[in-house]
Amino acid sequence: MNGIQRRQIIIGSGTALALGGLTTLVRAAPVKPGPKDALIVVDVQNCFVTGGTLPVAKGEDVVPVINRLAKAFDNIVLTQDWHTPGHASFASTYPGKKPFETTRLAYGTQVLWPDHCVQGTQDAALFKDLDLPKAQMIVRKGYHQNVDSYSAFLEADRKTPTGLEAYLKQRGIRRVFIVGLATDFCVAWSALDARKLGFETYVIEDATRAIDLNGSLAAAWKQMTARGVKRIQSSDVEGAA
Repeated sequence: MNGIQRRQIIIGSGTALALGGLTTLVRAAPVKPGPKDALIVVDVQNCFVTGGTLPVAKGEDVVPVINRLAKAFDNIVLTQDWHTPGHASFASTYPGKKPFETTRLAYGTQVLWPDHCVQGTQDAALFKDLDLPKAQMIVRKGYHQNVDSYSAFLEADRKTPTGLEAYLKQRGIRRVFIVGLATDFCVAWSALDARKLGFETYVIEDATRAIDLNGSLAAAWKQMTARGVKRIQSSDVEGAA
């Protein structure tokens, strides 16, 4: 994972209209997933839930929501943070550095994290209660020693692709729905890259949870909204039993 300064904020679950001094929330119309749509499940791993090495508050609460959503999709992709020991994004790699401080790497400012999601460990495994029998692909990211990776599409140097763009486009996917952990880092970076790459992009808010480091959640929503990412709830998705 890398430099949050570049990912700044917003929010809104629909459009607020002022009518006679009253504020009315206009929700998005229901969305029905089809054969050209994909659900992207971001980093729902042991390291990011309660008891993990970098837990997101109530991160495990997204799992039953994601399992329900998955019933509505024919195309499902998962991502998996997959770091080497002594990774460049770990605070422990730098004497005297503490988690959540920053350092400079070749590609810019890097947030330093506790050691997490180390390759081959139980901490890096997908959370056991995920029930996604239609999942077709797992994209592992962050496995290059000196480059972090938040996005499902591009690593933190902003030039190393994960291969997901080509996979989705070759299969004719035009619209992506992003869920998982954490809203303000890997989910947001994935959504912003998806838009930049030409996909119609939704983030399903109640199927995500955030770290919210120094205002990062508000910043992420602000930037996602500004770039045309649509913010919806699982109840807006038809067929999510």
